[in-house]
Amino acid sequence: MKSDFKARNLIFTPDGNSVLSPVGNRLTVFDLVNNKATTFPYENRKNIDRIALSPNSTLLISVDEDGRALLVNYNRQVVLHHFNFKTKVYDLQFSPDGKYFAVTHGKHIQVWKTPGFHREFAPVVLHRTYTGHHDDVVSISWSPDSRFFVTTSKDMSARIYSTNPIEGFVPVTLSGHRDTVVGAWYSKKQDCIYTVSKDRALFEWRHQLINPKSQDDDENSDEESAMEVDDSPRRWSAVQRHFFHQNHANVVCATYHAASGMIVVGFSNGVFGIWELPTFNNIHTLSISQKKIDSVTINKTGEWLAFGASKLGQLLVWEWQSESYVLKQQGHFYDMNCLSYSSDGQSVVTGGDDGKVKVWNTVSGFCFVTFSDHASRVTATEFAKNGQIVFSASLDGTIRAYDLVRYRNFRTFTSPTPVQFSSLAVDPSGEIVCAGSQNSFEIFVWSVQTGKLLDILAGHTAPISCLAFSPTSQFLASSSWDHTIRTWDVFGRGKSVESFQHQSEVLALAFRPDGKELCGSTLDGQLSFWDVENALQTNVIHGRRDITGGRKATDKITAENSTSGKHFNSLCYTADGSCIIGGGNSKYVCIYDIKATILVKKWQISKNLSFDGTLEFLNSKNMTEAGPMDLIEDDDFSDLEDRQDNALPGTKDLSKRNVRPEIRTKAVRFSPTGRTWAAASTEGLLIYSLDDTLMFDPFDLEIDITPETIIETLDERDYLKALVMAFRLNERQYIQRCYEAIPPTDVKLVARQLPTKYLERLMKFIASYMEDSPHLEFHLVWCTSLLISHGKYLKDHSGEFLMVFRGLQKGVGKMHEDLAKVCNDNTYTLEYLLSQAEKN
Repeated sequence: MKSDFKARNLIFTPDGNSVLSPVGNRLTVFDLVNNKATTFPYENRKNIDRIALSPNSTLLISVDEDGRALLVNYNRQVVLHHFNFKTKVYDLQFSPDGKYFAVTHGKHIQVWKTPGFHREFAPVVLHRTYTGHHDDVVSISWSPDSRFFVTTSKDMSARIYSTNPIEGFVPVTLSGHRDTVVGAWYSKKQDCIYTVSKDRALFEWRHQLINPKSQDDDENSDEESAMEVDDSPRRWSAVQRHFFHQNHANVVCATYHAASGMIVVGFSNGVFGIWELPTFNNIHTLSISQKKIDSVTINKTGEWLAFGASKLGQLLVWEWQSESYVLKQQGHFYDMNCLSYSSDGQSVVTGGDDGKVKVWNTVSGFCFVTFSDHASRVTATEFAKNGQIVFSASLDGTIRAYDLVRYRNFRTFTSPTPVQFSSLAVDPSGEIVCAGSQNSFEIFVWSVQTGKLLDILAGHTAPISCLAFSPTSQFLASSSWDHTIRTWDVFGRGKSVESFQHQSEVLALAFRPDGKELCGSTLDGQLSFWDVENALQTNVIHGRRDITGGRKATDKITAENSTSGKHFNSLCYTADGSCIIGGGNSKYVCIYDIKATILVKKWQISKNLSFDGTLEFLNSKNMTEAGPMDLIEDDDFSDLEDRQDNALPGTKDLSKRNVRPEIRTKAVRFSPTGRTWAAASTEGLLIYSLDDTLMFDPFDLEIDITPETIIETLDERDYLKALVMAFRLNERQYIQRCYEAIPPTDVKLVARQLPTKYLERLMKFIASYMEDSPHLEFHLVWCTSLLISHGKYLKDHSGEFLMVFRGLQKGVGKMHEDLAKVCNDNTYTLEYLLSQAEKN
């Protein structure tokens, strides 16, 4: 899983239930119905610029910044072919019939044949190249019948082309706009074309007669016109001109929904509007972002709108009829610095340079709460109280405690004199919180209940890099740049201190889960292991050569001889304490076996060449007298606000320099379950898991499944096999028949042996069947048996079954209401009858 939204181009799947968004050089699918996010396993060479999905959802094309494309089987998530368009691609669209796809190629347009499913020597075959524009083409739109397509360009015009040569047809130019034409679309009947330009203008073009006949001539030739084709000369002309009034904000993106005649426009000031065509009635206008909206798309039914703002990393899905958000996600604006797992492994909290604290669900991949109370960079985060409280430390001199039940900042801790906090630790009971300062070299201890400062621990002579409480005792360990790790008895009166001396600056430390051993990482790339009770060094791992990797574009020496990045700045033990994982300022994350002191595995967190430090060797042809080619400014800045220089004379704005982000890992943590680990990196939050979403199902090995075989199996009283076969056939009538045929006495046995693969589908069926079925006790027996037999699995995967639980709760609640109503009616009837009997 990967979370850091940089949406360049968004598309909905044909069913309209999922939205596809580029996340760096990977692709993520957000399932809006089941509330899940899935990241595809493949990577593009650089950040993805454009994506396109075929109408039947089988083929996906993703193109990076350099024009290198991947042809992917969407359902299998497998790369089929690599292709290079050799130039930047502004737009890529499949034809509605799926036979072709059109791609921009500078001033030209290339139409390629869509690959088939059989093996071919050249899967992608060029159909035709179309010319005529005088500047870069920026958008392509197909007609509903796939015979024509209309393109727009920076030359302030739109052109109509035919897919195949048509006798008498000449490509048509639609000119009249005064700025770049952002998009053009056919109406549903193909009798009208709408074009939108950057200067907030919308033109309506219609195919009209040049010299229309008089009305009398038309009446006299009604029968003839019915038999003959009108060959009168026609031309496309602008019949209507409309303008969007948005306080000098330019149009950045737009999309058109032909079925409803609705156009959605995104502006550079973060506002979007919905207009109804051809009447040009403004249906809705809303400001959803502080930066410009880079991408907008609409699903097939026209109910949901998806917006992307890449500068803020925002991804929004808006239901315009109910005026509510379906999805609202935003990653950290700058680097992600720290992370921490909750005790159940279901949540991860992260802090970033933007001063925000975000809590993510590890199952769905969504951020469900964001705290923006800090005024500066967040340096450390921790969970406490069984995952119900989050603590965060920041350079703004505050430690804040957040309640995840009411989602509020209920406590703020500060020091007597303002300092910058660089580390944080919370004791296992959650009653004491400690923070290390970066400038005063002291450790501050507060009480969470009262918020009062209890103690100030002094002794370090350099900035404190890390703090950690022992999992089993009340000792606090601190690491510092003064070459030492110190242990403190926070609750004792003696304040006994033990010092562990190192050869270099200590950057990180971690306790083993049993609390008997701690590990420290030093600037020279070593991992030192210490026996806490005896204060003896037990082991040393030299990881300098393992963590080294990647050469920056400005480096004068090779990556192997470079001294930067050859150390670990974050450590974490595995759940069993046998291995330790570490990450640093490089593209690698390493895990070591402590007892054998060997490298078990090394992960490369990204192969994205858009980041600095990904390549091991630099190509000399990319070096020029002005510096590396990648760092030379080559953007043409088509927007006026980007070209304007508002700096004072004699000054240089360093924030506008062209630099590439460096690939690095700021923090690594193992989940308490031991099945997953997470890394806070330049690419965002990365989660690696041992559990694959695909589960083995022994029933998949069976031969043909038909209604007849299901009935035969049911007659043989093999209820579990019949139920599973019905689920595989996916016919509701047979699922219902097998479900009702199981005797109540055998429900517990069948529920216990049911494979977890079919657990969600069975619970969904029960939730939907409860509303129409009279078998109240039978449904309750099934629910109870499933919860008892698979309780641990359901708890570990509670995020996946959230909608199922809601459905069951709704069904049981309705059954309870109906039963209560019947009981009340019977009670009153019995009371009436008894009262009548007493009178008689």
